[in-house]
Amino acid sequence: MTSTTLETPARAVAATDGRADGRADAAVFTGIGVAAPNGLGTEEWWRATLAGESGIGPVTRFDAAGYPARLAGEVPGFEPEERLPSRLLPQTDHMTRLALVAAEEALADAGADLAALDPHTAGVVTAASAGGFEFGQRELQALWSRGGQHVSAYQSFAWFYAVNTGQISIRHGLRGPSGVLVTEQAGGLDAVAQARRRLRRGAVLMVTGGVDGAICPWGWTAQLAGGRMSTASDPARAYLPFGAGARGHVPGEGGAVLILEAGAAARARGASVYGRLAGYAATFDPAPGRAGGPGLGRAAELALQEAGLEPSAVDAVFADAAGVPELDRIEAAALARVFGPRGVPVAVPKTMTGRLAAGGASLDLAAALLSIRDGVLPPAANLAEALPEYGIDLVTAARQARVRACLVLARGQGGFNAAAVVTSA
Repeated sequence: MTSTTLETPARAVAATDGRADGRADAAVFTGIGVAAPNGLGTEEWWRATLAGESGIGPVTRFDAAGYPARLAGEVPGFEPEERLPSRLLPQTDHMTRLALVAAEEALADAGADLAALDPHTAGVVTAASAGGFEFGQRELQALWSRGGQHVSAYQSFAWFYAVNTGQISIRHGLRGPSGVLVTEQAGGLDAVAQARRRLRRGAVLMVTGGVDGAICPWGWTAQLAGGRMSTASDPARAYLPFGAGARGHVPGEGGAVLILEAGAAARARGASVYGRLAGYAATFDPAPGRAGGPGLGRAAELALQEAGLEPSAVDAVFADAAGVPELDRIEAAALARVFGPRGVPVAVPKTMTGRLAAGGASLDLAAALLSIRDGVLPPAANLAEALPEYGIDLVTAARQARVRACLVLARGQGGFNAAAVVTSA
């Protein structure tokens, strides 16, 4: 298991790949697979997203009646017995099954002939964090039934992360570089950046992104302890980032698996390309009591710098959108710093899914790529406008636009910030 390598947490310091990604060696996206609360499958999710259809509702995966928060984004209509070989079911948990289905869709969408590839040049790098809670809870329940056989929480979480990536690798015969990054919500971007590093070191195709979530009692309790979950009972009023009445976020499950390929290899096989990963950067917020401010704006600036783009060339930002007023103010200030007040359209499609832990940013990447493909920006559900004090141009209805470059932002609890720029191929 690997994680991002970031420098000196005492201040916001960039972690980039150290060079601009020219078109000659660009990493390009050729496949998308989605499992989301408002749609299982890429095109169904995208149709629902553009229509403003939310997947947030009362929790059904466990009895949440005794908890102060009782809403979640759950993937609808998922029957693993109909989508996966029966031999995989005893070996996998709910989140790994969703990841396997999304990976299968992404690889089929990419159209790569895996049998024709050297299997050591194709690998898997994904992100995960919250899914370990459900896996760990299941292991503890099994521990009790085994009469005390010792399985530590660390072993449970490590096994979950290994299973999530390993099952994708095994099922598709991918023997190349692999790993899992654990940086909470920022992980969906960090994993894609790590996949790009692997391409630069000789890999040809990487399965990347993240599918995550923890809709289970153990995970629920941990998330409540963080103090950022909304306790609203109305799904239409529970998660309102940048809006009046913002009171925290609704958690969800799912995400997106993406196929990232070396540009030359993708062109050689005539692949259809959604876009390219043109820039990326990651920063740490300073530790409490240390000098320095939040690092999200710095991450955005560095990602644009690596992409070789001026802020004026960015057609949309897909925001982290914490839904907590203090954190929303920090993000709005970062956007104003980079783009100026109301300087760029801000899309928040996660208002229809909830925050998906490590799956959230990869789903935003998928939304950015499809916005480039279709020339349309998705709306933020249940929001008529952003509060004027934030000074942002919030997309509140599907907006036709010429979209050539998007900035995707993500923050993970613990001070992680990540930014990625995707552009038309």
